[in-house]
Amino acid sequence: MAWNGSTDAPPTVRIAALAPSLQPSERRVAEAIAADVGAAVDMTAQQLAESVGVGRASVVRTAQTLGYDGYPQLRVAMARERAFETAPVADAAGAVGIVRAAMERFGRALPHVAAAMTEEHLEPFLAALDAAPRVLVAANGLSAPLGYDLALRLSSIGRPTEYVPDTLGQRILAAQMDPDSVLLAVSGSGANRASLDVVDAAVEAGARVLAITSFSRSALVERATTTLVVPPVSESFQDELLLTSRAALTLVVEALVEAMASRRGSRAQEARAAALMILSRSLGE
Repeated sequence: MAWNGSTDAPPTVRIAALAPSLQPSERRVAEAIAADVGAAVDMTAQQLAESVGVGRASVVRTAQTLGYDGYPQLRVAMARERAFETAPVADAAGAVGIVRAAMERFGRALPHVAAAMTEEHLEPFLAALDAAPRVLVAANGLSAPLGYDLALRLSSIGRPTEYVPDTLGQRILAAQMDPDSVLLAVSGSGANRASLDVVDAAVEAGARVLAITSFSRSALVERATTTLVVPPVSESFQDELLLTSRAALTLVVEALVEAMASRRGSRAQEARAAALMILSRSLGE
């Protein structure tokens, strides 16, 4: 029996209504979700399956029985349910207080973000990016501005990088890549369907995939050749869905370009000098 009630009903309501009709393995998944939605929303399908001792297929079937297309859709619904359990409390200091509090939270999280960066991860990432004859950026959704910015910054230091905003265009270019080329995928969640389609096209073409993402376990990480994980400020998949902050990723992307510029030495300096010359000529009085 599958859910046929209101499409607005949250996961826990659907679970309560369908519990008696669920298969044993599905019931175990559903009960785990209902017991702690907060924990479940931060688990992948595989992690949830392992936590309750069933196969990943059981998690997918449970999601479908609850009326969702698959587990990703159930996960978003769980995040939504959690978000509306408690109404946000207004800051006594008003708008300025909210802004300052957000900045302070980000500042406190920076050491955590920096701690995730090691030479072991950065060196092969930069080496592959530097040596590739062609680099294409895959970035969509709220990561799209980061992809555009990254392509411009890399190009300005003499590391020509392509980025097209159209997702179909990204897939077409990715399908034409060769084994020496690099696809640089930027995705906070690591689960953006449009970006994964571009990655799949590049993998099929034989290209290497470098990933910049916020979570160490995701569909993007599974596909990537080399991954640079930039922990989100919140460390929560739920907040990734609701707040979708790209502050940490933006900071690391800018620092990454500086590391690349240092690696390229005089080549980067000459490229930047040429870029600055063009910029100076474009400025008005």
